[in-house]
Amino acid sequence: MILVTEKCKNCGLCVKNCPVNALCLENKQLQVKNICVQCGVCIRVCPREGISRTDEKPENAVICSNCPVQCRIIPGATGACKRFLNVDGELRRTIEHVLEPKAGILPEEKIRRPIITAVGGGSNYPCSLPAPHIVRENRDGVDVITVVTEAPLSYSGVTVKLDTNTYIGEEGDKVYRDGKVIGMVTTEEYGSKMLSIGGANRLTSDGGFITARTIVELANGQEVEVSVDKKYKIIMQAGKAPIINGVQEKKMRIGCGSATVGLFAALMKECVDECIVIDHHVIGLVTEHLAGAAVGLNWSGVIPNAAKSSRGRYFGEHGGGIGGTTLMSCREAIKGVDRSVARPGIRILVVNTTGEIYALFELQPGYEIQEIPMTEQALRVPRAINETCEESRCSVMYIGGTGGSARGGVCKKPLAITQAVHSGKAVLTIGGAPVYILPGGGINFIVDTEQVVANGFSWVPTPATVAPVEYTMRLSDYEFIEGHVDQVKDAAILKQ
Repeated sequence: MILVTEKCKNCGLCVKNCPVNALCLENKQLQVKNICVQCGVCIRVCPREGISRTDEKPENAVICSNCPVQCRIIPGATGACKRFLNVDGELRRTIEHVLEPKAGILPEEKIRRPIITAVGGGSNYPCSLPAPHIVRENRDGVDVITVVTEAPLSYSGVTVKLDTNTYIGEEGDKVYRDGKVIGMVTTEEYGSKMLSIGGANRLTSDGGFITARTIVELANGQEVEVSVDKKYKIIMQAGKAPIINGVQEKKMRIGCGSATVGLFAALMKECVDECIVIDHHVIGLVTEHLAGAAVGLNWSGVIPNAAKSSRGRYFGEHGGGIGGTTLMSCREAIKGVDRSVARPGIRILVVNTTGEIYALFELQPGYEIQEIPMTEQALRVPRAINETCEESRCSVMYIGGTGGSARGGVCKKPLAITQAVHSGKAVLTIGGAPVYILPGGGINFIVDTEQVVANGFSWVPTPATVAPVEYTMRLSDYEFIEGHVDQVKDAAILKQ
């Protein structure tokens, strides 16, 4: 059982991390409830060796063998992963086996769509045992096999795509949750910020448990709050707009400042004399830009407040201002004018790449730049930009690898199933959703979690995440890779 030693300082860290809520502080003293499954999470998070464990098994407890943790589960309770429940001395999966993937996600080709999904299908451990379900179905005269298992994957994580221009830090900045490092900011993509959560090194760190829980919560569509470098608070959930430092994002940028000029140069010419598009990557100046020249514009003499990159294109500086730059107001975007070129009376529109922030300025006779009220003509530009932008949202891609021991439950020739997946003879799906298989060795995949059957992911306190894995192929190909043919069952019986 779990024992509290004299080194315990009743800090509560173990209480916060216990996956089954078996620990509590009563009168500032740590207490252990009888629902403790001896998973060892408390021992590993304790900074003072204040908890120890014996090999004693509680009366009527069943030892779960579905992962290396070997939870001791009493009747009416679950293990640490919450996947298995002790019902009168028998371990049962806590959710029903989901047989059908989401409608409309996969084509109906013979081996593109799994016969059943692995969600709720159970695990095989050790991996040398056959997978929990190996089913057969005849499709247009072809015998098709699907092998399913809920596989613990130590090499796993999620990539989170946040459609926003708001500054959240630089590449490599650490992502925290509950004070633990769980990932980092990675390279930006077009109009989006990217976070990498998890991976083998993070899962085996002192923040491994909160990392595993975060991966699973995000993959299952739950709301999660993290911070970048403990400065930028981000609330994110798949399919919803991210909330950054208390502000919900609305629009994804149409493109960089240069791209915005390229798209709307003709409209800008109709509406104003000059237009600066603020962006943290490339700030655009329409009259100097090649797109401006293409619609008959000549440089106005306006000089943007940024470092010049090339004609009409200026590098923005990253920061917490407009468009993810250091510019805190539209006026700051105008550094000045070349008096030998600029003429008094010209009107200068400054706008960001979502069309949400804008202001209009006029060059006065003394070459002072003065803000003036927006005109209906000038408003056409930010409105057109805003209407062309997509809604901001958060997307979560689960990334894992099934090229290790999990292949043992599929067949007796592990290299053969790897080769079959890469050659297209076997199709890998995750919770009924299509995946992208990374080239090269192993079976590494990426899946859009919004296409996976609901609540398809879980975790075990090794720690690792658990993914629903399906391999579908022709029976003849399954026989060729020395699959567990003696374990094949008719799918019709399972679906009854």
